[in-house]
Amino acid sequence: MSTRSCPCGLPEPYAKCCGRFHSGAAAAPTAEALMRSRYCAFVQQDAAYLLRTWHPRTRPASLDFDAGMRWTGLEILGTGDGSAFHSVGTVTFRASFRGGSLHERSRFERVDGAWVYVDGDFLD
Repeated sequence: MSTRSCPCGLPEPYAKCCGRFHSGAAAAPTAEALMRSRYCAFVQQDAAYLLRTWHPRTRPASLDFDAGMRWTGLEILGTGDGSAFHSVGTVTFRASFRGGSLHERSRFERVDGAWVYVDGDFLD
């Protein structure tokens, strides 16, 4: 997978894009980068990364993946704050899967300097 475009939709190879966040070699610098890396972690069913990047107050005890779920694409529709200069941010996205899509506005916060997912509102 390291030579193909990253599943998050950016043209960089996985290893240079979301793979570096998954491995712990770097932290996502923005809320959008974290959103993209979390989508990629869902594609790869990387529960450890998803739990590690979930806010402690809203994090579930564990994650179960649907073995039949096949994610097919991510579209970032908008962002609010979430840069290196902010402590909170939002990302509105549509994540497609075989048979449908998920449209959500996700909230992110910094905890000890690192971006984490807090929660989200499902849209349409």
